[in-house]
Amino acid sequence: MIYAVDHINLVVSNLERSVQFYTELLGFKEIRRAHLEGDWIESVVGLKNIHADVVYIVAPAGEPRLELLCYTSPRGEILSINSLANTIGLRHIAFRVENIHTVARHLKEAGIKVISNPVAVPTSTVTHDAGHKILCYFLDPDGILLELAEYQ
Repeated sequence: MIYAVDHINLVVSNLERSVQFYTELLGFKEIRRAHLEGDWIESVVGLKNIHADVVYIVAPAGEPRLELLCYTSPRGEILSINSLANTIGLRHIAFRVENIHTVARHLKEAGIKVISNPVAVPTSTVTHDAGHKILCYFLDPDGILLELAEYQ
């Protein structure tokens, strides 16, 4: 039986740009790097001639870690439909913050696409154990949909 989330993998087009975005702008900490190639990884992912680099990062509060993975071979492609909230599949990761309005403003000032200003979820819709939720969506440099979430 599953007892925890180990990590979340994000495939990125430019590893150093993504590391800078997640560490310097969002406050994650880099914990490890690795190069991936060989039969073992080709077997796992079902692709041939794998050459990829990965950087593991973690939020200040701890795990699960994010795995920023950049394939140099074979290269993937960016599909703009994956940035839409209603596309089928894994759609976003939500990051808990304090003072969501300040964080959203900081992202906008850094030139990051923030989908909307923070919005409060109506208490008639849902109230979580952590409290009343305020949220907003934004995009990372590859158009990966992310969420800021604050509970009051």
